Amino acid sequence: MRKAKSEGPQRITVHGREAVVVVAAEEYRRTRGQPSGQALVELLRDSPLRTLAIERTRTRARVRDVEL
Repeated sequence: MRKAKSEGPQRITVHGREAVVVVAAEEYRRTRGQPSGQALVELLRDSPLRTLAIERTRTRARVRDVEL
């Protein structure tokens, strides 16, 4: 673990075959990124249906009790 923090990713082998790679937590977070929804925003923005108008209608209904 110390080498992963100071020298970078460390490959771990089992019976001579690479099995896992240990990386520092900071590196893992950096490469994984934080979920932001940006991909969905870009998908909707680039959609051919982006100019489609959606009409919402609201209905007022009684709230029902739910047993938990």
